[in-house]
Amino acid sequence: MKTSKKHFSKSVQLFTANLLSSVIAVGVLASSAVAADYNLKFQSSDNAGNPNYMIVQEWAKSVGELTDGKVSIEMLPVGAIVKHTETLDAVGSGILDGHVTATGYFSGKDPAFGLIGNTVGAWGDPAEMLDFINNGGGRELYEELLSPYGVQFLGASATGLEAFVSKIPLNGVADLKGLKLRAPEGLVQAVFAAAGASPVNLPGSEVYTSLDKGLIDAADYTVFSTNQQQGLHKIAKHPVYPGFHSMPVIEVSITQKTWNKMPADLQKIMLGSVKTFAKNMISTLKNNDIKAVAEAKSSGDVTIHDWSMEERNKFRSIAQGQWEIFAKKSPNAQKVFTVLSKYLADKGML
Repeated sequence: MKTSKKHFSKSVQLFTANLLSSVIAVGVLASSAVAADYNLKFQSSDNAGNPNYMIVQEWAKSVGELTDGKVSIEMLPVGAIVKHTETLDAVGSGILDGHVTATGYFSGKDPAFGLIGNTVGAWGDPAEMLDFINNGGGRELYEELLSPYGVQFLGASATGLEAFVSKIPLNGVADLKGLKLRAPEGLVQAVFAAAGASPVNLPGSEVYTSLDKGLIDAADYTVFSTNQQQGLHKIAKHPVYPGFHSMPVIEVSITQKTWNKMPADLQKIMLGSVKTFAKNMISTLKNNDIKAVAEAKSSGDVTIHDWSMEERNKFRSIAQGQWEIFAKKSPNAQKVFTVLSKYLADKGML
C-alpha cells in the first residue's frame, strides 16, 4: 500500500507539473496573440475574393510582419461595417480605424474629393499619378482635405488605367450617347454625362447583377483582369482596352487620433509599407491584365475595342472642361484644380 501511495503521489505531482506547464504555455500563446500595441480594423472598397482585395490583405499582413506584431490590421471587405461611401466618417469617428478605398466615393461631401480622387482623362500611367501624389503637391492636398474629418492620409496606390466593360460595341465618344452605365459619383459621372451617357451610382458589388439584368449596358469598374476574373466578359463581351477614361486613386488612410499616438518608428514603417503596396498592386494587376487579354482574345467570345488616339483626345477634352466646372464647386476643389493644373503644365501633360 505504501508503495502504491508513493507512486500515486508522484503521479499526481507529475500530472500537476504537466498541467501547470500547459497552462503557462497557453497563457504565453494567448498573450502573444494579443500583444499588438495597435489592433486595427480597416475596410476595403473591394469584395472578398476580388484580386484587388487579396493584394490589400497582403498589405495588411505585411504591416504586422514589418512592425514585429506591434501593429495588427484586420482587413474587411466592402460593406462589412459601413457602406463604401461612408468609410470617411467611420474612420474619423473611430468606428473603423482605417480604409483602403477610392477617394472619389466622397465627392458628395466635397467635389474636391472627386477631382483629386479620379481626375478623369489626366493620367496615362500609374507612375504619373503617384508622382503627383508623392512629389507634385498631391500629398499635401490630401492631408488638408482629410484633416477636418479626423483622418490621416498614409499614401496612395492605383489599380492602373481601367478597362471599360460594355455589352454593346463602343468605338468612340459618339457611341457613349444614351449609354446606361455604372460610374462612381462625382467627376466621373459628370464627364460621362457631358459625353452624352446616362451614368448611375452603384457599388462594385452590384455591377455583375446590374449588367446581367439589363439595368445598365456598361460599367466603369476596374482593370481588365479583375473584370475577366469576375465573369463580366461573359455578359459584357465588348470591353474597351486599354481604357480611355479612369484611373482612380486608391487611398490608404487611418484615424488621426490613432496616428498621432503612434511612435515615429511605426509611422515610418506604415508610410513605407504603403509605397510598397502601391508597387505590388500596380505590377501584379498589370501582369494579370496581359494574361487576361490574351485569354479573352484566344477565346473568340470577346471583342476588344481599342479607341483611336483621336477618340481618346475627344474624351479627354470633354473631361478637362469638367475639371474647370468642378473647380468652381468649392474652395477646396479650386485649390486641387490649381495645384493639379500647374503640375500637369510643368510636366507638359496639358
